Amino acid sequence: MESETTTIHAARRWPAVLWVVRHGQSAGNIARDQATELGLPRIALTHRDVDVPLSELGREQATALGRWFAELHEDGRPEVLLSSTYARAVETAKLFREAGGCAPDEPVCVDERLREKEFGVLDGLTTVGIHELQPQQAEFRKLLGKFYHRPPGGESWCDVIFRLRALMDTVSLHYSGRRVMIVAHQVVVLCLRYILENLSEEQILAIDREGEVANCGITEYRFDHEAGKHGALVLARYNVTAPMVADDTRVTAEPDAMVAARG
Repeated sequence: MESETTTIHAARRWPAVLWVVRHGQSAGNIARDQATELGLPRIALTHRDVDVPLSELGREQATALGRWFAELHEDGRPEVLLSSTYARAVETAKLFREAGGCAPDEPVCVDERLREKEFGVLDGLTTVGIHELQPQQAEFRKLLGKFYHRPPGGESWCDVIFRLRALMDTVSLHYSGRRVMIVAHQVVVLCLRYILENLSEEQILAIDREGEVANCGITEYRFDHEAGKHGALVLARYNVTAPMVADDTRVTAEPDAMVAARG
């Protein structure tokens, strides 16, 4: 009886389903590609990173995602829609909703803790630019690794993980037993995997090296009563691009404009 009560309690502290989705392709993705191809040190952007909108293809990807979820039975769609405060994530969430991915009156709840990793002095630099204009930071990053390196004015992956742990406490408190979708950024997707699957630094960086998180790619967790001692969220699929394939929409898996340097 005590074990059954404990399992029920565990189920109540987690969503029934959790989807983590990266935003659609942004104008910043395109600008980053152009700067990289030309070997430029800086990415040409006329917006703050927080204000960078989706590209036309990004809007198509977000719509395809919504249509794909709309075709599922009602109990396969999100009941809660959380988003990064960044324009490209909010726009993705709204287009997803407009395409029938969730109830039309479902609010898009923005949360600052889901924002993009902050890059500080490296903001807007390509890999070439970091080595040319911030050689000391390039050396620090090489020495410390991307997981722990915090550029001046920016964040490390650990900093992102710290705020995401607090976010998951909120999700558990307010949305237990419900179907929740998070729309955010590549580093957020990876850091949530680190938290939810109790991964090591080596494990999450190995996943990162395997390839980029696709724009509008789906990572899905489902609560499993049999997992662990008292039940847990278990990874069901990672980086799935079926909605774009089904809608004949081009799949992209590009770093964000401010994530040009990879290690």
